[in-house]
Amino acid sequence: MTSEVLFAGLGLAEPLLRAVSDAGYTHPTPIQAQAIPLVLSGGDLLATAQTGTGKTAGFTLPVLHRLNTTQPARQPAAGRPRCLILTPTRELAAQVEESVRTYGKHVPLTSLVMFGGVNINPQIAALRRRVDILVATPGRLLDHVGQKTLDLSGIEILVLDEADRMLDMGFIRDIRKILALLPAKRQNLLFSATFSDEIRELADGLLDNPGRVDVARRNTASELVQQSVHLIGQKQKRELLAHLVKKHDWRQVLVFTRTKHGANRLAEYLGKQGIPSAAIHGNKSQNARIRALTDFKEGTLPVLVATDIAARGLDIDQLPQVVNFELPNVPEDYVHRIGRTGRAGSAGAAVSLVDGEELKLLGAIERLIKRPIERVTIDDFVPAPISDSAPPAPAHRQQPPRGNRGPRPGQGALQERNRGQARNGARPAQRGNGRAAPQHKKNG
Repeated sequence: MTSEVLFAGLGLAEPLLRAVSDAGYTHPTPIQAQAIPLVLSGGDLLATAQTGTGKTAGFTLPVLHRLNTTQPARQPAAGRPRCLILTPTRELAAQVEESVRTYGKHVPLTSLVMFGGVNINPQIAALRRRVDILVATPGRLLDHVGQKTLDLSGIEILVLDEADRMLDMGFIRDIRKILALLPAKRQNLLFSATFSDEIRELADGLLDNPGRVDVARRNTASELVQQSVHLIGQKQKRELLAHLVKKHDWRQVLVFTRTKHGANRLAEYLGKQGIPSAAIHGNKSQNARIRALTDFKEGTLPVLVATDIAARGLDIDQLPQVVNFELPNVPEDYVHRIGRTGRAGSAGAAVSLVDGEELKLLGAIERLIKRPIERVTIDDFVPAPISDSAPPAPAHRQQPPRGNRGPRPGQGALQERNRGQARNGARPAQRGNGRAAPQHKKNG
């Protein structure tokens, strides 16, 4: 059984085992127990696993081992990394590089993270020094290639993390450009939460006789996540959420909305109710997103409101509470959402606020997870009259196309400001269309 396996039995070097012990771990997760020996053997790997299964350590630990115990294929030089780890979003890139530093603190290897939405000059300065492991989003990586500040000719190991999300976000062309720049002889590791036809096609062209690791998707039958549904009118959802946070004294809750504007309005409403909250999404600056995430992790910010793409890759240990303020349109995204809680043996709860128009979505989710979700009523919740509680433009009105209603005062200026942010690299690309600064716009 995996539970009987110890990190000490996986073949990792002593400095890495010491770092693992420093982090408080002795037993690997299933994907770590299976993936680490395969990566150490030097072969290619195709792994199907979600965030929350421990996959990051599953590749960072053996990559650190191989780089530390083998001679470089080329003479080390400034700006010529030996390992490239590609991720779809800024947040995931930052967390992967943090993992590299955590587990590599006792070995003489260096790392660098790069993504768009921030000043490129500090990254250029860092590339003037030796970098062994580079963690990057595709667009900003190609920026550096174009400016000739980065040399990819020394790459010995390539990792594609959350490859399915990279394809969803329109990065396939960028990935192909990057692959063409790499040495033909290298080790390739591909991680994906799903195994679609597109991922299979990518894997077939990238991997050479790969080992396979397939870890069952978390929370499809997890007993650690207590799932419940509150049937409530859309206009009363925000009141109920504030009531639940105060009643249960929730100190750390991740709330999902469908839209960026809905996330902003909900965070603003909760703040007015005396509940410190922040929204994270593609229109927020990178510094604002990092600050909000840091405060949330440290417990000084009790509520973080996020869209699905912004939350992808968030790795928060022992998160106790997830709330679906609105159900996702894709049932699998529900599984991703509630997978933020109930990790590493800790109990967690996922609450969904569902109005009448979302009942079909709820049915699709229950069919996917193959069990009904308990309906719960709150006896002590008395909503204010609709006329007093409803905002001028409630969150559910963001779902239909904008053509269904007239513009609000100042909306044109807001849209132009958002377009300006997009041009400056503040939001992720959904398609691969030509733009003035395509790389920055794609960087999650």
